[in-house]
Amino acid sequence: MSTKILFSSLLVCFFCLTKVQAQEVLTIEDAMKIALENNFEIKIAKNNTKISETNVTVGNAGMLPTATASVTDNNNIQNSSQTRQDGTSTSLKNAKNNSLSYGVSLGWTVFDGMKMFAKLDQLKELQKLGDSELKRTILIKIGQVNSAYYDLVQQQQQLAALDTTIVISNQRLTLAKNRFSIGKASKLEVLNAQVDLNSDQVALLRQKESYANAKILLNQYLARDSRINFKVTDLVTVDNKLILNDLVDLAQKQNPALEAQVINKRIAELQLKQVKADRYPIVRLTSGYNFNESESSLGFTSATSSRGLNYGFNATLNIFDGFNQHRNEKVAKLQIENSQIAIEQQNMVLNTQLSTAFQTYLTNLELIGLEENNEAIAKQNLEITLDKFKIGTITTIDFRTAQLNYVNAKVRYSNAQYQAKLSEIALKELAGNMNF
Repeated sequence: MSTKILFSSLLVCFFCLTKVQAQEVLTIEDAMKIALENNFEIKIAKNNTKISETNVTVGNAGMLPTATASVTDNNNIQNSSQTRQDGTSTSLKNAKNNSLSYGVSLGWTVFDGMKMFAKLDQLKELQKLGDSELKRTILIKIGQVNSAYYDLVQQQQQLAALDTTIVISNQRLTLAKNRFSIGKASKLEVLNAQVDLNSDQVALLRQKESYANAKILLNQYLARDSRINFKVTDLVTVDNKLILNDLVDLAQKQNPALEAQVINKRIAELQLKQVKADRYPIVRLTSGYNFNESESSLGFTSATSSRGLNYGFNATLNIFDGFNQHRNEKVAKLQIENSQIAIEQQNMVLNTQLSTAFQTYLTNLELIGLEENNEAIAKQNLEITLDKFKIGTITTIDFRTAQLNYVNAKVRYSNAQYQAKLSEIALKELAGNMNF
């Protein structure tokens, strides 16, 4: 009978394989590649990084001169009268007065207490912060893709286990009907076998629904049509060689959340430099070339014009501003202190997360071994029980118990692998060491 079960199971697997051959076989490497190209949040983070990169210019830091062109044209029509000192007077209705001026002016701040250099450095740090945010987004999304992918793998394994259960339940129903037809079993045994088969079919249908929904979720992470059908690989490979100390060292260097806090402290320090720069004078060079022209219908001069170059400099120094300079520096120093506290807090949180995740990882690795052994025992027990059921030495309840034990053992073994994989993903994400 065990040979028949094996043959039937292989037959079911053959038809399933024939059906899925037309489907895309999506590997985890392909899934990560698609996510990196298509995921919306990753695209937004990439654009934000480009914005930060675009902002890093000497002009944005205020190091370059500015040039402006201007044109002013004024016209008016008035009824005017004039009385001279010799007592004579003159008047004119609708007197026209016109003035036109245009030119180019140049301004250049040549010294501002080194604020412009601190500003440029701050823009560079903001670019690094954008890069860190992009890395954090990628790690989170790749972690989600990995979790969703291996969830599909375990659900696919559970579907295979339920398919095997259906095969066994069908054989049990056939045996019960044969025994009933020759008078060795009651109608109750046939009905129980039919009820259990129906229950197994319901469980299979629910599992298919869960599997289909998991596919839709993965397609969402990949930012592609939710109706795309595909098949995942059948194996869950868990890296069982992770070492906590190595992960902690990597996290100190690569964890994007910790990296962001370190950058924020550097930004706060540069902000203090800019605030302190306000204690120094600001020196600005000015220059320009202007043309002026005016016409008047009434007066001693009917028209004037001038053109030429002007140049000079101005310097300003803040002598007293109501102690705002002192207040601003104090606030900037407190921001630096807060940044240091945030680094220490992030370090503690990171070490705690790594320690707890690693303990879960070790437990899950042990569970894989236990559940693998349980599955082998449950399979052997089912084979023996099936042989005994055939000759009528055990009850249908005992047979059903052995059958469910086998299915549950397969499901637990699959889930143990999945949970261990989730622990591995979580640890590598914290360490900033996901392979993508």
